[in-house]
Amino acid sequence: MTAWSPRIGVQAAPFDAAAEADRLTAGRTDIGAVVSFVGLCRDEGGSLAALELEHYPGMAEHAIEAIARQAAERWPLDGLTVIHRHGRIAPGEPIVLVLAASAHREAAFEAAAFLMDFLKTSAPFWKKEHRRDTGSGGWVAAKASDDAAAGRWTRAAERPDGSPDQVRR
Repeated sequence: MTAWSPRIGVQAAPFDAAAEADRLTAGRTDIGAVVSFVGLCRDEGGSLAALELEHYPGMAEHAIEAIARQAAERWPLDGLTVIHRHGRIAPGEPIVLVLAASAHREAAFEAAAFLMDFLKTSAPFWKKEHRRDTGSGGWVAAKASDDAAAGRWTRAAERPDGSPDQVRR
């Protein structure tokens, strides 16, 4: 396991991705790559007023930390930050931040993708749409495509040729 702990945040307020990246790398010369992902609230049809994200306090943080620790066990990481917002979020506003730091880019890219795939399927957040025209658009259902994306990590761990699914330093 790692000597560091992932930084996990669940908050209503927007985050500053650049400040979080600076915090992750401050004083560090061993980090060769930081991959960042910022997920934004999107309005595909022009009728979304906002998304309302609900969560179970405590449970959400615990689930995110478990996913982050899985990533740290699979890849040689030197730091992780995951921040997920809750509450009412307007189109264009940030919802989630993932920062994965490693000595090498491949590990950082893979870990960030892994984290996002499992945040979408395993973190206890629920999204409710608020529409400009009708008010409530209802709860957003889980997508089979998100489950399929997360499934690729399970399939990778079960390679028939026995090759490792980890990126080595």
